Amino acid sequence: MPRARTRNSSRTYLHRFLARAARAVEPGELVLDAGAGRGRYRQLFAHARYETADFVAVKGKAYEQPDYVCDLAHIPVADARFEHVVFTQVLEHLPDPGAVLRELHRVLVPGGRMWLTAPLTYAEHERPYDFFRYTRYGLRRLLDDAGFEVIELEPLEGYFGTLSYAARHVSNNLPVTAGAYGGGVTGRGMALAARAVRRGSGPLATALARLDLRFKLTGTSFTKNFRAVARRPAA
Repeated sequence: MPRARTRNSSRTYLHRFLARAARAVEPGELVLDAGAGRGRYRQLFAHARYETADFVAVKGKAYEQPDYVCDLAHIPVADARFEHVVFTQVLEHLPDPGAVLRELHRVLVPGGRMWLTAPLTYAEHERPYDFFRYTRYGLRRLLDDAGFEVIELEPLEGYFGTLSYAARHVSNNLPVTAGAYGGGVTGRGMALAARAVRRGSGPLATALARLDLRFKLTGTSFTKNFRAVARRPAA
């Protein structure tokens, strides 16, 4: 397994989830990657017709030129165009998530599936376009209200993966200047301690990620992301 994935179990589990989605796609079927960003999962769907949509508005973010530059609440395609929708790590960036889910329901064929992930425990990112976090109950309510049938709704990674993310965040972001702790003797002591904590948190994060890949513990509400498979009802 590549070293980068052993340092971040969420990426491994997300790749596995989307590889499963790709296996569910028949050759030649039409797939929409909604909020595709850099289109990093295009190769998984090389056997399908793969189209992308994004609003291309986050400053400093690298985008692959999408097929549709648009608000995801208004995708310029006909009803029931796609057999599958990939919709990963996008829902938190939408000011009106319900409207977007209704639109994705519209563009799916009856019986078509959406493969979705969204965060519960995650730092602010892609600011200022970061609006919400989701419990499993919030996701189910949104999907139900948009007309989807929820087939599967589970944590993406396990407890150790969430702890790994927190430790990695400490490793990268814990303040290490005396001024951050009020200066003086106390501030200098705290800064030294913070530097030691940062040095130890990186290896701890990697160890926890490896544990998460070996022991995916999901019997806790302390979860980083959820994954869902939802279907537009056939009838």
